[in-house]
Amino acid sequence: MELTPRQIVAELDKHIVGQDEAKRSVAIAVRNRWRRQQVDEAMKKEISPKNIMMIGPTGVGKTEIARRLATLTGAPFIKIEATKYTEVGYYGRDVESMVRELVENALGIVRTAEREKVREEAQKRANDRLVDMLLPPPSKMKHNTDDDEEGEDGDDPENLSDDELVRKVRHDRNRDKIRKMLEAGQMEERTVSIITETRAVPMIMGNMPGIESMELDFQEIFEKIAPKSRTKRDLTVKEAREFLLEQESDRLLNKDKIQSAAIELAENLGIIFIDEIDKIVASEKQHGADVSRQGVQRDLLPIVEGTTIQTKYGYVKTDHVLFIAAGAFHRSNPSDLMPELQGRFPIRVELKDLTKEDFVRILTEPDGSLTKQYQALMQTEQVELYFETDGIDALAGYAFSINQKMQNIGARRLYTIMERLLEELSFDAPDKPGEKVVVNAEYVRQKIDELCKDEDLSKFIL
Repeated sequence: MELTPRQIVAELDKHIVGQDEAKRSVAIAVRNRWRRQQVDEAMKKEISPKNIMMIGPTGVGKTEIARRLATLTGAPFIKIEATKYTEVGYYGRDVESMVRELVENALGIVRTAEREKVREEAQKRANDRLVDMLLPPPSKMKHNTDDDEEGEDGDDPENLSDDELVRKVRHDRNRDKIRKMLEAGQMEERTVSIITETRAVPMIMGNMPGIESMELDFQEIFEKIAPKSRTKRDLTVKEAREFLLEQESDRLLNKDKIQSAAIELAENLGIIFIDEIDKIVASEKQHGADVSRQGVQRDLLPIVEGTTIQTKYGYVKTDHVLFIAAGAFHRSNPSDLMPELQGRFPIRVELKDLTKEDFVRILTEPDGSLTKQYQALMQTEQVELYFETDGIDALAGYAFSINQKMQNIGARRLYTIMERLLEELSFDAPDKPGEKVVVNAEYVRQKIDELCKDEDLSKFIL
C-alpha cells in the first residue's frame, strides 16, 4: 500500500496497454486510501473513498485494470456482474451478498498471512505426528500419554524398571533417527495411515428471496450438530505432511482474531468491482426483467453510500469500501442511472477504443502477452514458435479491421484470431518435435485471409 501513484501506473503498464487516464485515476484512489490511514482518527472517519466509474467498450481493459490493481496492493477484491442481482422480492441474488463475498475474500488473505506466522511451529508439530505414525511409542508409554499426569510420571526414569528404561532410551534414539531422515527427505514415499474427520455438507436451498441471510444461521447450526464421519486414508509421507501441516496450522490459529482482522481489512481496503452497470439502467418499456432494474439501483445505493451489512463473521460497514463500476453504455448513458447513484461515483473515466498500434503493443509488450503464451505452450511439445515483426503487424491489422467491420470486442478479438491462426499447429505439434515455425505476414495471410473474405463465415467464426 506504500506504492506511489507513479509506481502503481508503472506496474499496471507491465500488463495493460494504454488507458493512461484510467490507470492514473485508480492509482490516485488507491494512494488516497493509504493517505487516509496516516491521518488522525477524527479526520479518518470523515474521509470517504472517491468511487470510480469506467466507461468504455468491451475488451479495452476495464476489468483487467481493477483485477491487477487488487493483486498489486494485496487488497480484498471481488468482481461481480450487476446483472446477477435483482430487487429484494424477486428471484435472484441479494445485492448485500457482494459484501459477504468481499469478507470471505479478506478472510482468505488474513488466514494465509497468519498461517505463515505459525508455519514453523506447525511444521514442528506435523513432524512430531509423522514420527509417531512411523514409530508408535511402546505400549506402556502410549497408555500413559492418554493422561497428562500419568504421562509425566510414566516418562520419569525413576519410575521405570531397567527393561522399560532400556526400551525408552532405544525408542528415543530411533525417534531421533527417523526425525533426521524426515528432515532430509529420505522417507517421502513411505506410507502412513491418517484418520480424517468430515461433516456432511448442508443442502443448498436455492435463490429464494431473503434466503441468503437465513443460510448463514442454518450453516452455523448445521456445523455444530452434524455428525462427523471418520475415514482412514493411506497417504505417502509427502502427502501426509501437507495434510498434517494444514491441520496443525488451523489449530494454532485464533479464529476470532482472524475474523475481526478480516472485517477490518474489508472495511478499510476492500475493493468491489461492479461490471455491466449499464445493464441495470431501466429501459422505457417497463416489462420482464426491466421491472427490477431500477430496484437493483435502489438496493445498491445504500451499500455504495455506506451502510452496515450482517455477515456470519460480524457486522461490516461499507463506508470506506472502494467501488469501481464499469460499463460500455452503448444503448444508455451514465446520466440514465439514478441521480443518487451517479453522485456516489464522482470520478468518471472514459476508456478509448483500441487502435492497430495498441494491438501490436498488446501482442508484444505485456509480461504474459498472447505471443509469449503460445510460445510457452508450443515449447512443451519441443516446437519453437517465432513471431516476426511483420507477422505481428498483420495480426494486429486483421484484429483492428474485423473489429471495425463487425462487433467491436476489443482485445478479445486477438484470442479468436490467434486460435484460428495456430489451430492446425496446435493439433499437429505433438508430431513435430524439434521443428521451428515462423509466423510472418505471409503465414498470417494464408491462415486468416480466406476467412475474412467470406463475410458470413467470418461473422460466425471470428
